Amino acid sequence: MPKKLDNNICEEITFARIYNKYAKDLHDFLYYKFGEQFNPSDKAQDAFMKLWDNCKKVPVDKAKSYLFTIANNMMLNEVKHQKVVLKHQKIKPEHYTNESPEFILEKEQFLELYQKALEKLSEEQRVAFMMNKAEGKKHSEIAEMLGVTQKVVEYRIYTAFSFLKNELEGFKIK
Repeated sequence: MPKKLDNNICEEITFARIYNKYAKDLHDFLYYKFGEQFNPSDKAQDAFMKLWDNCKKVPVDKAKSYLFTIANNMMLNEVKHQKVVLKHQKIKPEHYTNESPEFILEKEQFLELYQKALEKLSEEQRVAFMMNKAEGKKHSEIAEMLGVTQKVVEYRIYTAFSFLKNELEGFKIK
């Protein structure tokens, strides 16, 4: 007849005995049932951690059943999770757009013209304009960064905008 373990799993000696008695069997059970890909060693360790967390609630004579049930459920959850992952990997996002090919071509051509027009601006105009419109900086911030007055920044942005408006048909910026 097997030797009866102590009544309290929360005692280190009792827990160590339970661990030594069931750890290999639990690992082997998980390994044979689910295979290596779901990390049976980790799940066995996690089951013992749950046993330790709930040591006051689990009687010693139910420890084996508790461990095997918890570990089995963990593995089943992992299998279920892997199925969801595989399902989502099979779904390929549709690569289409509602934009017509003509619109896309026009957009690319406009962007090319816009880049060329920006290159024609003086460096001071381009820097002030881009800091304001692309980066969203306020006139006062730009003036402080460039070491000029706010009126100079406003003039540079205004002249850049006027130039771009003349160079590009339908050029508008909010």
